[in-house]
Formats: sequence, structure tokens, C-alpha cells
Amino acid sequence: MSRLLSKYAPSKDGRIQHVTPESAGWKYVGFDVYQLEEGQTLDLPADDKERCLVLVSGRASVVTPAETFENIGERMSPFERIPAWSVYVPHNTISKVKAETALELAVCSAPGFGSLPVRLIAPKDVGVERRGKGRNRRLVHNILPDDQPADSLLVVEVYTDEGDSSSYPSHKHDTPVEGKETYLEETYYHRFDPPQGFALHRVYTDDRSLDECMAPYDRDVVQVPRGYHPVATIAGYDNYYLNVMAGPERKWQFTWEKDHAWVNSPDYPRNKD
Repeated sequence: MSRLLSKYAPSKDGRIQHVTPESAGWKYVGFDVYQLEEGQTLDLPADDKERCLVLVSGRASVVTPAETFENIGERMSPFERIPAWSVYVPHNTISKVKAETALELAVCSAPGFGSLPVRLIAPKDVGVERRGKGRNRRLVHNILPDDQPADSLLVVEVYTDEGDSSSYPSHKHDTPVEGKETYLEETYYHRFDPPQGFALHRVYTDDRSLDECMAPYDRDVVQVPRGYHPVATIAGYDNYYLNVMAGPERKWQFTWEKDHAWVNSPDYPRNKD
């Protein structure tokens, strides 16, 4: 199994994913997912990490010293395709989450260093856009993009229909080039409808010193330390993924792989008549 693939692994406390900078071999992104039963609680510490708490499904109450958000959440499945409710929690801030229903909670973390307040990110605050054309289309929910305040985190959720590709044409964000590309580590938390589905997810560099192709299943995480990272869905299964990115500069700037950049041009889709 690829070292870049973190498999779904339920534990007694409800945690099903646990990616740390140490386990991933990088510096910035941390990512956890919890499946909590109604009434179950989760305490998150005051440390040097900022966090974005994303309610993938279910309802919850979130309590911090500064703010309390009661019974937030709307969708009972990510495949309802309405934006998630989320809470931004700055570093040095404790938080407590109580599951008001069965809850799937993603805890996205990265270094915090500023003085931002706790804030609720409601569905109305999430930018919704459709990207791509032909068989390269997806629905995007920008939960925490680089034009909204945070210290390090970028958070987005993406829907790709069966048979389509996304994170494509292949692009990378691993080499800082002023005004053109930033260094960003990235995780992909995959969900599928129906849940027995899978996708093909490749991570590779120009020189192929890294070149791995994985088949993530439901609730698996793919880690992208560097290189290009396209996703291809399989017939019969719609794909949802939650992306977390972070690096030394909080800007999403990337470089297309030259061989496949033509998919962005008017030459695609090709006329096959």
C-alpha cells in the first residue's frame, strides 16, 4: 500500500482518520475525522494550531471561550451537495464539540500565529462555483479560500460525477515562484456514493522520482506532499472530497503540467463526430 494513502481506521473515541505533520513527513497540514454518536463530545486543545471544524454531515454544538454555536449543521450526507457548516478556531483556543445527531466531523489544522477571532462559516458564507467542461467538471464549495481570513489553512470541498476527472488538468504547488506558484501540502478526504465505490488518484513529479497511483475508498485520505495529483472517478460512483492545504504562504497558486494544459483550451472537448 502506498505511504501516501491513509486508510479508514475507526477507533474507540470515534476518530477514523489521523494525519499529522509527523506522520505525513511534512510541516504544515494536520487532518482528523471523527464519527461521533448523538450526544458524544470531543474536546480540542488550546495549542499552536488553528483549526477549521467542518461538519461533513450531521448537526453539532461548538463551544469556545468567546463564542457558542448551538445546533448548527444542515445536511445529513455530503451528497446533498449543499455547503457544509464550519467553525474557524484560532490557535491558543480550546473548543468543545457536542454531536446533536450522528456526526461526521473533519478537524483541519495548521500553524496559527495571528489574532483572528472564532467565527462561524455558514453555508451562505461559502463560495459555490462550477469548474471545467466536458468530462473534466466539478462542483466546488470554497469553505476557507485565500481571500477569507486565516493564518495558514485553505479548505475546500469538491464534487465530481461518475466518469469525470478533477484536480485536472494535472497541476502542482510544490515550488515557490513569486507570483506564480506557492508551496502547499494537501490532503484529500474521499467519500463515495454509493459507498462501496473508489477512485483512481495519482501523485507524481516531472522527473517521476515520485509516481504513485492509489485507489482510495470511502473515508480514505490521500496525502500530496508534492507533485501533480489528478483524480479520476469510476462509472457508477460519484465522488466527494474535502481538501486541506497549508504552507509558508497562504496563497493558492499552481502550475499546470504542460502536456495536459490543452484540456483548458477551446480544443477540448474534441469533436468526435
